[in-house]
Amino acid sequence: MRNLAFKRLTKIVFITSFFSIGIHAQSGKTTLSQDEKFSELLEEKAKINANLSINNSYKIQIFYGNSSDAKNQLAAFKRDFSGIEGTIIYTNPTYKVYVGNYKSRLHAEKALIEIKKKYPTALLIKPGK
Repeated sequence: MRNLAFKRLTKIVFITSFFSIGIHAQSGKTTLSQDEKFSELLEEKAKINANLSINNSYKIQIFYGNSSDAKNQLAAFKRDFSGIEGTIIYTNPTYKVYVGNYKSRLHAEKALIEIKKKYPTALLIKPGK
């Protein structure tokens, strides 16, 4: 009985080792393929982010809420104040409309007085602080 079990075990080991010769481990090679437009989009995003100097200046927030209302508010603001730039920033879960790009607080407060006439909920902020 022992002899039969030993023969069976030997046969299983032999068959397993024979078939495992063809098995190879993973190779250390990784191939990455991506669409060319992906690189173009990343470059475009970097250009846009470079133009948004959010952390270095004072901004005036005129709106926060959902995406469609933020777009409408920004369009209305650009009609009312064509000389002042504006942008929409997404901070989870709301969209904020920031306008202006003021290096000093004094200039930002002067603009805030004028903007509050049309947008009474506007407030002065320094993003990133």
